[in-house]
Amino acid sequence: MTSRPILVTGATGYVGGRLIPALLEAGYGVRAMGRSLDKLACRPWAHHKQIELVQGDVLDKDSLKNAVKDCRAAYYLVHSMIAQKEKFAEADRQAARNMVDAAASEGLARIIYLGGLAEAQDKALSKHLQSRIEVADILQSGSVPTTDLRAPMILGSGSASFEILRYLVEHLPVMTTPRWVFSLNQPIAIRNVVHYLVECLAHEETTGQTYDIGGPDVLTYRKLLDIYAEEANLRKRWVIPVPVLTPTLSAYWIHLISPVPASIALPLTEGLTSEAVCTENRIQSIIPQKLLSCREAIRLALDRVQQQQVDSCWADAGELIEPEWAHCGDADWAGGTILKCGYRAKISAPAEALWDLIHKIGGRRGYYFGDSLWRLRGWIDRLVGGSGLGRGSANRAGRYVGEAVDFWRVLAVEPPHRLVLSSEMKAPGDALLEFQINPMGDERSELELTSRFMPRGLSGFIYWYAFYPFHQWVFAGMLKSIAKHSGKALLQGPTRFTPKLHDSCTLPTSEI
Repeated sequence: MTSRPILVTGATGYVGGRLIPALLEAGYGVRAMGRSLDKLACRPWAHHKQIELVQGDVLDKDSLKNAVKDCRAAYYLVHSMIAQKEKFAEADRQAARNMVDAAASEGLARIIYLGGLAEAQDKALSKHLQSRIEVADILQSGSVPTTDLRAPMILGSGSASFEILRYLVEHLPVMTTPRWVFSLNQPIAIRNVVHYLVECLAHEETTGQTYDIGGPDVLTYRKLLDIYAEEANLRKRWVIPVPVLTPTLSAYWIHLISPVPASIALPLTEGLTSEAVCTENRIQSIIPQKLLSCREAIRLALDRVQQQQVDSCWADAGELIEPEWAHCGDADWAGGTILKCGYRAKISAPAEALWDLIHKIGGRRGYYFGDSLWRLRGWIDRLVGGSGLGRGSANRAGRYVGEAVDFWRVLAVEPPHRLVLSSEMKAPGDALLEFQINPMGDERSELELTSRFMPRGLSGFIYWYAFYPFHQWVFAGMLKSIAKHSGKALLQGPTRFTPKLHDSCTLPTSEI
């Protein structure tokens, strides 16, 4: 293999998170690009001897050129649907143009792009698929040859399409569905997608070409629902087609019963109104492989979910945004008033034992206390347009920076002492939830739980004070329950305390 690395844009996204380990296993040197180095550094492959991490953004020309520099080839796996929401088409357009310029100026040999399986002449084509086609056209119009792999629905644990399918079938024994459930699709397993992506590098004849990639089955979404129910050992679901159920209404319904937000569900459901079936299969003779059937792909995905071995998740692609007021060094009067609530307890357990409980909090494990209240808050959040509970993937290795966990995103992980979660729930303000473990020697530790909130306007203050009694009860209960789960004695507390700012940050605070 050449010593020049392969650039992977969108490295923390769903496909990028699966592609990078496959490239490393194949012997390639990889340069992984993401908007946050902290987020990149927490991936399981981040410390591989052949990996290089680089901070970059496809909308920032200079950072993109720096990432492309000295690379042999690049994978373009970026889509602005999550970050830019309704403005994704223009963002995708500009990002593709930036990639064309950077590739040409830095002497890149080729680009490999994962696009969408759709036909431009389809008058019913969704904006999402139109954007995928437009990005392919822009990339292939440049001087650097681009391989376009046009993929239909991707089935795999953690993919947005699979999560929508899973929540629909598992939560709705009877469902009213729009007409798009009878559109034909040719789903492909994520492992088959990754294999095509990797092998394109080794087959120079794929340079600059366009290929349709799909699985062996051509079926309707209605049939896919039946297959999932059978593989999950559920009763057959009753499906009642309703002609007036638009993609918009479908998206909001999906949002209510699953963690997938309407902003993502809408373009995905709009895409299902058009048939996505391969019109050619030339790549199968160039890169032969066993294509998993839909049943096999669903079975494998379910096994990964049950074993809590989901390698990457659609929600991980969200941008990691640290609240402005959380930065150190601001003047005392900067940023407004930060409301805070802190509780601590002393437990006869070493820091490592408590960390084993803390760094896996949320998701299926729950919050150790008051889970009914957490579920209620999750439902409220989902009803007002938030993600609610259930977002993100179960991970045996614990939490990592940038990971989505229910309505939180992991902001900082410092094993075995500190975990900081940043709230992404719909609320009139920004919130942080921090767990701090302070070793005390003699197999004892002090566990602190701190909530900080930056209110937006009067409604923010009303929100904080209305929920404050529940915070007191839940936080104290969480500390007691964590001590119980550790199997060790609760030596002291829980007691209220005045939270101190981490690392001597001088943020303005106000204690109730």
